[in-house]
Amino acid sequence: MNGSLRWRLLVGTLAWVALALAVTGWGLTALFRDHVTAQWQAQLAVQLNQLSGALDWAGGKPVLAPLATDERLAQPLSGWYWQIDRLGAAPQAAVARSRSLWDQTLTLPAAPGPGDQRLQLTGPQGHRLLALTRTVDLPDDDAPPLRLTVAGDEALIAEPVARFSRLLWLALGVLAAGLLLAVALQLRMALAPLALLRRRLAAVRTGTAERLEGRFPQELTPLVDEFNHVLAENAAMVQRARAQAGNLAHAVHTPLTILANAAAREDTPLARLVGEQAEAARRQVDWHLAHARASAAVRATGVATPVLEPLQALLRTMARLHGDRAVAFELAPGAPPARFRGEAQDLYEMLGNLIDNAGKWARTRVLVEVQREGAHVVFTIDDDGPGIPEAKRERMFERGVQLGDTRGGAGLGLDIVRTLAQTYGGGVQALAAPLGGLRMRLTLPAA
Repeated sequence: MNGSLRWRLLVGTLAWVALALAVTGWGLTALFRDHVTAQWQAQLAVQLNQLSGALDWAGGKPVLAPLATDERLAQPLSGWYWQIDRLGAAPQAAVARSRSLWDQTLTLPAAPGPGDQRLQLTGPQGHRLLALTRTVDLPDDDAPPLRLTVAGDEALIAEPVARFSRLLWLALGVLAAGLLLAVALQLRMALAPLALLRRRLAAVRTGTAERLEGRFPQELTPLVDEFNHVLAENAAMVQRARAQAGNLAHAVHTPLTILANAAAREDTPLARLVGEQAEAARRQVDWHLAHARASAAVRATGVATPVLEPLQALLRTMARLHGDRAVAFELAPGAPPARFRGEAQDLYEMLGNLIDNAGKWARTRVLVEVQREGAHVVFTIDDDGPGIPEAKRERMFERGVQLGDTRGGAGLGLDIVRTLAQTYGGGVQALAAPLGGLRMRLTLPAA
């Protein structure tokens, strides 16, 4: 639960809903029990008043006028009872009683209190009774004090309360299920913008989009705006760094070129030393600028470059560059529309060096193939040239190393390719080509 905002909200809401429903159920049950008890006591009071109004004394015993009472008073052991006790000098229990008592007698306290009293008694069959008693003094001279009692079985109260409780808890259970479903749907709808935000962030991270797009709630809009602002500043920073690197390269290359040209006009040890050091400085500048540019691109977010368009443009350029040798530069059919997670300029730099190197050594043909392998896009550049022995293939990537000077170059291109590829988390390998020459396998992260 600690790792899920959805579960936190769901469990917290359900806990409060369960607590509220439990308190509601307990409160309504208590109110209904009190209401039923009050009605019960009111019925006892009505029965007691009717019994008092119908009572008379004649022939030394109580006489009752016909009563319009509850029919349950005439049913044996029905739960409704009345009883008249004689008090005074010659007390006698149950001088008169309802037919519902049958042959039973209600046991009452010996000394009644003043006025009407509520009592709890043990009735027939051991049931608990709720009773109401009253002491009556009749106007007849020979009439003793009489105690009138009406009682009802408490089970008659518990039964409707239990039935009400069952229906109430069933209704509250249905309500709880409905609330659970409503809360789950509400959480799904409320958290849907967060899922959309996650997908948009993933699109930016993988390079599918350059900024967060879409309609978000007011609570998330400031966050989205701030993130887009950070992305824009990041892109601007990368562009400024790239421009500054280009300016630095131009500023350094110009005096180096002047020094190299001046040294080339002289054939002295000092001139040769100046020329060698100027060329070494130029290679160092090119290498470090390529590494810095790739590092900035890797740290940038949302950078992605389609590979087919730059690759086709490079093949056309190389065909014109090596046109005097009639070398054919071909793209293998079935190339997927992959995207490189990096800068287009770096992709041109790496592919351009590899294809140009293959074109220098190819006899008639250079074949480029593009494949998608998991999270990477793989380029294979094959030529039909003489190839390179396996023992020398690793040395060809070392800075400044040339395995043959007859084709030109400074021995820096392959080192730049390897540095850029490794900076992006990829790599480059030299293998034997099926065409008979050299195969260069370049692996780069795919967007």
